[in-house]
Amino acid sequence: MAFNLTNNRFLESLRRPLARLLSHLPMSENTFLIILAVIIGLLGGLGNFAFRKTIEFIHWGVFVQSQELLHYSLDEWSVQRVATMFLPVVGGVLVYPLWRWFGQDLKGGFSAFLERVNLRGAKLRLRPIFTRGFGAAITIGTGGSAGQEGPIAMIGGAIGSQFGQLFKMSGDRLKVLVACGAAAGVAATFNAPIAGVFFAQEIVLLSSFELSSFTSIVVASGMATVVSRALLGNTPEIYAPAYVVHSYWELGLYLLLGLLIGLLASSFIDAHYRIKDRFAALAMPKLAKPLLGGLLVGMIGVVFPQVFGNGYEFIEEVLLGSQTWYLLAALVLVKAVATSITLGSGLPGGLFAPCLYLGAVAGGAFGHFALLLFPRLQISPGAYALVGMGAFLSAATHAPMTAIFLLFEITDSYEVIVPIMLTCVIGTAMARHFKKDSLETVELSRAGIDLEAGKERNIMKSIKVGDVMVGEVQTVPEHMTLGQFAKFIEKTQHTNFPLVNSGNELTGIISVQDFMGVVFERDLMDLVVVKELATTDVITAHADEDLDMAMRKIGYRNIEQLPVVDRQTHRRLVGIISRRDIVSAYNRALMSRSLEEHEHAPAP
Repeated sequence: MAFNLTNNRFLESLRRPLARLLSHLPMSENTFLIILAVIIGLLGGLGNFAFRKTIEFIHWGVFVQSQELLHYSLDEWSVQRVATMFLPVVGGVLVYPLWRWFGQDLKGGFSAFLERVNLRGAKLRLRPIFTRGFGAAITIGTGGSAGQEGPIAMIGGAIGSQFGQLFKMSGDRLKVLVACGAAAGVAATFNAPIAGVFFAQEIVLLSSFELSSFTSIVVASGMATVVSRALLGNTPEIYAPAYVVHSYWELGLYLLLGLLIGLLASSFIDAHYRIKDRFAALAMPKLAKPLLGGLLVGMIGVVFPQVFGNGYEFIEEVLLGSQTWYLLAALVLVKAVATSITLGSGLPGGLFAPCLYLGAVAGGAFGHFALLLFPRLQISPGAYALVGMGAFLSAATHAPMTAIFLLFEITDSYEVIVPIMLTCVIGTAMARHFKKDSLETVELSRAGIDLEAGKERNIMKSIKVGDVMVGEVQTVPEHMTLGQFAKFIEKTQHTNFPLVNSGNELTGIISVQDFMGVVFERDLMDLVVVKELATTDVITAHADEDLDMAMRKIGYRNIEQLPVVDRQTHRRLVGIISRRDIVSAYNRALMSRSLEEHEHAPAP
């Protein structure tokens, strides 16, 4: 049988003999997960190796050959260097066929990956391993300002998902295997197994911890690192000089650096999505946007060639303290814009490396400036660049543990722990103060998705009150007497009734329970109106609110119904929604989504 990426029969023929073999082996489910984690880690390490070599090959074919052909260098100014303007455009041209025939594979990015893993059963397709991976390699290899960590984590996650689907595992176990693959990809990239583990736990699994899943992730991350070291050597992706603290007074400077990084990270998140929105609003063919994005990045790169690619080589120069503070300060803005243009235009890639880059140049500029102000402290600008690199990553992704352990493994120095912990925590707190969402969850929040809320609440958030409420409401005039109300409730099955005035504006709500206290006071039946017994402090809902918000309001007062009013006056009654209506709508949506996921589950 010929191998076909979308052929379910091939995988089924592979699964059956493996299942028969494993059924004869005495092992627990956790043992089986660990065995799969070993395999996923090995494949994740090999995938990282293939991905990096593809980037290097494309870079050699575009950048190196261009320089040899036109006899120019990116380190020296010359007229020929203007040709670099068109090199990222080559990336746009090469990505065009991928968008043309495999556009669905390139959509969404890492945020869509997180949504599918945490809310949609973690069933990932096999084909994007190749299409998205090749597209990201093209972007980075031709000079696009993007990172490789997000794509390699998605590649590893897809590998893990394929194994889970192969053995028909449940959603929770499938999610663990995806996390194993993501951890393997990041660990292999940075030669940092602990950082890979925390990346999977903090970012992919949203800090949910189970011992069985943690063990599998550790195994996968470790195996990927072993493969990476065997193929590429025991050296980190970014070389960092030995970290040294000359004076403990510097801790105060690191506190200030954390505040600065937090502000810059939140500003970058805002700017990134504004530029992305501008590209989305452009009145031009979608497939032409990567060409425009490549051209704009190329124009920036003619003046600032440091923005090309993932920037790891330049980060190493910054860590050595060999750059001027004004160049580093300029690159904070320039690199942020180049990255947003690259990804906003549709060129595939990740944001992990740009965050490290922005932190390094911001920290380096801060360190140089601090050295000018406090020459007696013998400040090392490279040390501030190193700490800033981790702090910016932490603040932008809201993942401090990943950043802390990444820096620790890159430097192999215990002395860096205290400064990086302080700076990461302060930077993340500042970024969270200004931006609730991380760099990868903004798009999800715009769509009304809160990953931390879980699948159930997100279903509730996806349904509007106006789609569920009952428009025809049995109301009671506020001037109705108790006698009239007694006759009224004899003809209805409802127990709660909104009170309205002559303008159909809500003025209160009365229940049968409220009426029972005076039902035997015959003398009051024609003297007292229902408004005197009603609750006038009414909790209301709006038609454009979601069911999650409505259910929270119902639970706050433990009531059964919510009047729905308009946004303009907040008093005109437009409908009513009950606890039963909300539960019924949720059950229908849950069943519909489950059937949809089953019918449209991605073919392996």
